[in-house]
Amino acid sequence: MGQSQQGALRHKGADGQGHFPRSGNVAGFINPSTLTLLPGLLPFVLISLLLSMPAKAGDNTRQYHIPAQSLNNALMKFATDSHLELMFTAEKIRGLRTDSLDGNMTPDQALSRLLQGSGMSYRFVDAKTVTVEQPDANFRKTANVDEKPESQSGGDTTLPKVTVEADADPYDPYNTADPYNKSYSVTNSTTATKTDTPIMDTPVSIQVVPKAVLRDQQAWRVEDAVKNVSGVQQVWASGGEYQDFVIRGFGLNYNRFRNGIRLTEGTSDMANVEQIEVLKGPTAMLYGRVEPGGMVNVVTKKPLDTPYYSLQQQFGSYDFFRTTIDATGPITTDKSLTYRFNLGYTDRDSFRDFVGEDRVFVAPSLHWQATPDTQFNLNIEYSNNDTAYDNGIPAIGKRVVDVPINRNYTHPDFNRDNIENTLVDFNWSHNFNDNWKLSNGVVATMNNLQAREIPVAYVQTQLEDSPNPQVRRGTYFEDFERDNQTVYLNLNGKFETFGIKHNVLLGGDYYNFEQKNSGFFGLNYAIQRNFEGDALKYFTFIDLNNPDYNQFPFTFSELDNLRRNAPNDFVRSSQSWYGLYFQDQLSFFDDKLQILGGGRYDWARQKQGSSFTSFADISETAQNEEHFSPRVGILYRPYNWLSVYGNYTESFGLNNGRTANNVPLAPEISEQFEAGLKTEWFDGKLTTSLAYFHITKDNILKQTGDVTFETVGAARSQGIEFDLAGQVTDELSVIATYAYTDARIIKDRGLIFDDNGLVVGSNNGNLGNRLPTVAEHSGSTWLKYAFQNNSLKGLSLGVGAYLASSREGDNENSYQLPGYVRADAFAGYSFNIGKTKLTTQLNVTNVFDKRYYFAGQPYNTSKAYNMIADPLTFLGSVRLEY
Repeated sequence: MGQSQQGALRHKGADGQGHFPRSGNVAGFINPSTLTLLPGLLPFVLISLLLSMPAKAGDNTRQYHIPAQSLNNALMKFATDSHLELMFTAEKIRGLRTDSLDGNMTPDQALSRLLQGSGMSYRFVDAKTVTVEQPDANFRKTANVDEKPESQSGGDTTLPKVTVEADADPYDPYNTADPYNKSYSVTNSTTATKTDTPIMDTPVSIQVVPKAVLRDQQAWRVEDAVKNVSGVQQVWASGGEYQDFVIRGFGLNYNRFRNGIRLTEGTSDMANVEQIEVLKGPTAMLYGRVEPGGMVNVVTKKPLDTPYYSLQQQFGSYDFFRTTIDATGPITTDKSLTYRFNLGYTDRDSFRDFVGEDRVFVAPSLHWQATPDTQFNLNIEYSNNDTAYDNGIPAIGKRVVDVPINRNYTHPDFNRDNIENTLVDFNWSHNFNDNWKLSNGVVATMNNLQAREIPVAYVQTQLEDSPNPQVRRGTYFEDFERDNQTVYLNLNGKFETFGIKHNVLLGGDYYNFEQKNSGFFGLNYAIQRNFEGDALKYFTFIDLNNPDYNQFPFTFSELDNLRRNAPNDFVRSSQSWYGLYFQDQLSFFDDKLQILGGGRYDWARQKQGSSFTSFADISETAQNEEHFSPRVGILYRPYNWLSVYGNYTESFGLNNGRTANNVPLAPEISEQFEAGLKTEWFDGKLTTSLAYFHITKDNILKQTGDVTFETVGAARSQGIEFDLAGQVTDELSVIATYAYTDARIIKDRGLIFDDNGLVVGSNNGNLGNRLPTVAEHSGSTWLKYAFQNNSLKGLSLGVGAYLASSREGDNENSYQLPGYVRADAFAGYSFNIGKTKLTTQLNVTNVFDKRYYFAGQPYNTSKAYNMIADPLTFLGSVRLEY
C-alpha cells in the first residue's frame, strides 16, 4: 500500500464494468415517458444508423485519435480504444513522450507508432494482453494480426480499468472508479459537455474534487468538499437542512445536480459520492434553468466487476457518530450483472443549542451488461432525516450580535423537522459502433418535509439601539410534498469532415416539478388579523441577551392540531421545462485547436398560487416563456502541458410569480465572458487553471407582497480565479485556490419595508452595493505528505488553511460578516492485516478555535440568518477495506 508507481500496472480498456459492447438491438428499450421527445430526435437516430459501419468479423482495424502527449497517457488512451490489457512499469516510461496518432490501423501498427523512438518495445502475451518493456536478450516482439481481438466498442467510462499485480502500486491514478485511488487531480469530466472530454481540451472552467480528497479531509457533507474550489462559498441553508452555495458571486437558489440531473432542494449524502464536479458560469445550454454562477454536480459511485468492501466508523466532538458501508462486485460468473450497496447512518448533536440530526441513507444499484453493446442501470436512494432548523445568530446594527456561539433562538420544544427523500434512477445506453451512442434515462424523486418550528422571523430594526434588542419569532408548522421527474435522450457521435474531427451531441430533456404544502404559519395569522388584538399570539418577540423560550401560551399538541384542523397557509406550484440542444466539439491541427459551439431552445411553463383558507381557494397564475441559449468556446493547446481558452455563454430562467397588477414577470437573463489558461504537469498528476470572468444577471426578482413580485435590478460579477491540485512528488499532494470576486448591484429600484415585512414605499435602491455573502478575496490551501520510506510507510500528515475577506450581510450593505482565516490538520495511518487494509485517521477542524461566520442569506433582506462556524472540532475514523 502507498508505494510510488514503480510496480507493473495492468490497464484494460472497458466501459467501467469490464465488458466491451459490440452488437445488440435498441428496440424495445425506450422508456415510454420519453416519447414526447422522440419526434424531434428520431431523424438524428436514423442518421446515426446510416453512418454506423460495423466492423467485419475478424477485422482488427479501428480509428485512433491520440494526441501528442506523455507516453504514459498515450498508452492509457490506447488501452481504452483498443480494449486490450496493457502491462507496463510506470517508472520506466516516466518523462517519455510520443507523437500524435491518427488514422485507421491495427493494434500492432498503433503500438509500433506510439513506441517509435522511445527505446521501449512490446509483445503480445496472449490475444488480449500486451506487455510494454525495455528490450533485452530475452524479449521478443511476437505480434500476430490473427491473434488480436476483433474490434469492440467502449461504453460509458473511457478510463482504463486497473488490475494490480503483487509488486504493483495498489491503485490506478487515472481511473477515478478505483476505490484505492489516491490522486488529487482528475483528467476527464463529463459535466462541462455531457461527453467524456479531457479537462485540458474543455474551453470552460471545471474543477473536480476526487475521492482521495474527500477521504483525507473526511468530507461528510458536500459543503466540506467544495471548500477546495475557488470562488465557491457556502451560504445559509436552513442550518444544514439543505445545501446551497454562492459561485462567482451568485447564489445557486438551492439548485443541486446528481450525475447531471436536477433534483429538488435537499442534501446529498456523501456515502454514495464518487467525486464532486463544479462547473463555473452559466450552463443553461445543457442543463436548462441554472443560476449564472455555475452548478455543483455530485457524481455517484457505480457498480464494479471486482469485489470491494468497506466499513468505516467515524466519531467526534459533540457526540458525532457516523457509520458507512460500501459493498460492490459481480453477481453472475460472467460479470454481466454487478451491484453496489452503500449505507450511511449519522447520529450527532451540535455545539449549537437544540440542534441535532439522526439520518439513515441507503443506496442500492445494479448494472446489467445485456449485450456487449447495451447496458442498463438502476439506482435507488432513500434517506430519512430527523433534524432541527437553525437560523444562526441575528445581526444588530453593523455586526452580528455578540452572544455565546451556542445560543439558538428557536424554541427548544418546537424545533423538529423530518425530511424523507426517495430517488429512482433508471438509464440505459446502446453503442451502434465505435463512434455512435444513444443514451436514455428517467429520474424521479419524492420529497416529504414535516416542519415543526418557532424560528426567528426577522429583526426589529427600530429596536437596534435598545440595550435589550429583540427579534420576532413565528410559529411554522408545515407539511410539504415535492415531486419531480426528469427524462432525457442523448445521441453522441464522432466523425470527420475534410480533416476536421467532430464530437457531436444531440439531445433533449423534460423536467417537471410539483409542490404542495399546507400548515399553520404565525405570520399569516398576524396578517389576517391586521397585527391587532391576539394577532401576535403566534408571532412574538424574544430578547437576544436574555432569551425567554417559554413565552408561547400553547403546547406542541395544540399547534399540531392547528396545522391539521385550522391551517392558514396553502401553496401550490409547478414547473415544466422542455429543452432541445445541440453541441459540436471540433478539433483542428492535430487537436491543437478546439472549438465548442452549441445552443439550446427551451419551452418553460410554471403555475403557482397561495391562499390563507384552502387549496380550493387558490387562484393559480400561469406563465409561459421560450428562449434560445447559445454557448461558444475556443481552446488552443500549443503545447501538451498548456491550454488557452475563452468562451461566451448565456443562461435563461423563469421568474416565479407576477406583479401586483397580475402581469407576468420578464425572465432572468444572464451572460458570461470568460478567458483563461490551464496547465498540467507530471503526466497530468498536477494541474493548474487561471480564469477571468465577467457575468451579468438582469431582471432580478424582489418580493413586493405576500405573493407579488417585481423585477427591479441587475447585478454584475467579475473576477479572477486560480486553482492548483495534484501530486508534486509521490509523497506530496497539494491543493491551492484563490478567488477575487467583485460582485455588485448595477441596477436597482429599492423597496422600503415596515417592521412587519410589508412594502411601504421605494427609493433609489442599492446601486453600487456589493452582493451579500460574497467575499471579495477568498482562498484555500491543503498539503498532504505520505511517507514512503519503510519505517514510516503508511503514515500521512496534512495541514490546510481557509480564508475569506469580509462579506456584506444584505443587499442594503447594512451589516457585515468579518473576514477570517481557519486552520485544519489531519493524521492518518494505513497498514495491512492479511488481505484487509486498515486505516485510522484523525482530523482537526478550526485548530486555533477561531470564531467566525461562514454564511449569510443571499436571497432575503432579513438580518436573522447568519451561521457561525464550528469551533475546535475533532473527527476520528477507523476504516476497513477488503
